Amino acid sequence: MRLTILGCAGSVPGPGTNASGYLLEADDFTLALDLGNGTVSALQQLRDPFDLDALLLSHLHPDHCADFAALTVIRRYHPERPGADRRLPVYGPAGTEQRLVNLYAPNERERAETDLTDSYSFAPLPSEPTMIGPFEVQAIEVCHPTPAYGVRISYDGTTFAYTGDTGVCPSLERLAAGVDVLLAEATWTDADDRPPGIHLSGAEAGQLAERAGVGKLLITHIAPWTDPAAIHAEVKAAYTGPSEIVVQGASYELAQRR
Repeated sequence: MRLTILGCAGSVPGPGTNASGYLLEADDFTLALDLGNGTVSALQQLRDPFDLDALLLSHLHPDHCADFAALTVIRRYHPERPGADRRLPVYGPAGTEQRLVNLYAPNERERAETDLTDSYSFAPLPSEPTMIGPFEVQAIEVCHPTPAYGVRISYDGTTFAYTGDTGVCPSLERLAAGVDVLLAEATWTDADDRPPGIHLSGAEAGQLAERAGVGKLLITHIAPWTDPAAIHAEVKAAYTGPSEIVVQGASYELAQRR
């Protein structure tokens, strides 16, 4: 598997950095994980946006789905747009289709006339291991102010997990247990006054990876006002395995631990 970072800023885009969005690729199949602000611009720098084979949205906050509207303009109006037989599968929480119609169509009249099934096929996130292309995918609900999910994804013996946005909660243990690579959010540094049930600190992400026996920890979703070096210092104090702060535009080969 190859993971490519379309954006990794936490909560909002940062100066020159897009919000959350990732590509996961194997066997000529491309699965997009989230499409936050600015990510479709980054996508077009890397490949034809029609090359996406599926899109999975961890939750429906704008920094994880706002550029769905831009992708929709491309898929509906580009002169070389695909036909109805190439609708893009979109997996998301309950209510995803209507939420994305509301995002794309700004007023009541336009919303009433908008049917995105000309470009997409909508499906719920899989609560049990399910094949999406070559990937075995399972979504696990996590703790966030809106319904939100992490995902475990396996391919050819390698297992990857993505936390999405989450506070500390028991389901993270099941999500991360024994994975080869964990992509974890760490929005802020650790402090007693951080609001609970929203995001992880660097210390909490590191502690999770250590408890879960993760092979490698990749950190994302750092807020633009947070120092990445301070986050990484917290991670390394809590987690004894290899760790890295992801960088927009970078690609990572995901493999079984040695």
